[in-house]
Amino acid sequence: MSKTITIDGKIIPFEDGQTIMDAAMAAGVYIPHLCHQPEFTPHGSCKLCTVNVNGRNCTACTFPAIDGQEVLNETQELIDDRKKITQMLFVEGNHFCPSCEKTGNCQLQGVAYHLNMLDNHFPLFYPDRKVDASHTEVMIDHNRCIFCTLCVRASQQKDGKDVFAISGRGIDKHLIVNAQSGLLKDTDLNVTDHACAVCPTGAILIKRTGYQVPIGQRIYDHKQIDQVSLATEQHKHGE
Repeated sequence: MSKTITIDGKIIPFEDGQTIMDAAMAAGVYIPHLCHQPEFTPHGSCKLCTVNVNGRNCTACTFPAIDGQEVLNETQELIDDRKKITQMLFVEGNHFCPSCEKTGNCQLQGVAYHLNMLDNHFPLFYPDRKVDASHTEVMIDHNRCIFCTLCVRASQQKDGKDVFAISGRGIDKHLIVNAQSGLLKDTDLNVTDHACAVCPTGAILIKRTGYQVPIGQRIYDHKQIDQVSLATEQHKHGE
């Protein structure tokens, strides 16, 4: 007899070792997320995937699926909390979507649309963050980093390198590179590294590729992020 959990009243089968996020995505149930990608070790840093499990809030990407769990994913309280988290991500950095090369392809922007986020709500921080364009083929715009650690995990777990890390806490948190100079050009990053392609925002960009796909024809211009995310999951499993 297969093991199951229930998400918002829907019975979801799962296999041993799967998290709630794994089971949900495989069953076509979208749980908003930014820091999660199934090929990397779960991190639980963005907190967007927080769900209520048997009366307790936890991150779906890190919490294991256990037979008989009752999971709430789309309560108004959770939706409101996710919207607040997304608003805080926007105001904590400098995200100016109309002038960003990643607009239309940005997962942060896509989540904001999905949550019907119509304003920032909180005062903008306007932090003074630099752009590192020292590398011949890749650049970092620290203004757009949301500290999801995907580039960190991609570099370590996929590329076999250790190019990126997160340093500091709170308002002092920032992305750093593994070079004494602190500059990307002095790392062993290659433009073909997976870490260059995994950023959900426009923080890490490959040079001379901006605007090759016109605005209006980009991935989230015509599809909601839940449709894209679930379609990717189904394609991975050959469904």
